[in-house]
Amino acid sequence: MFVVIFGRLSCPFCVRAKQLAEQLEKSNKIEGFRYVDMPSEGVTKEDIAKTAGKPIHTVPQVFVDQTHVGGFTEFDQFVRDKQLLAS
Repeated sequence: MFVVIFGRLSCPFCVRAKQLAEQLEKSNKIEGFRYVDMPSEGVTKEDIAKTAGKPIHTVPQVFVDQTHVGGFTEFDQFVRDKQLLAS
């Protein structure tokens, strides 16, 4: 599994999503991740909406193996549902 997170460094939920991905990577539950800082890379919510196939109103937006998962809450739930981290 490879995770891509689109976010902003000033966003607390983006930071949490990145920390969760780092934790998954360290425990070898994912092959890796990429954090895309939207402002510095010139990525807009409209750009992400095209890839996700639906309007995007918040960040972060998380993709797992190119499949849109959602924001931090959905990513956290995805990890729990797949039992990727021990509680």
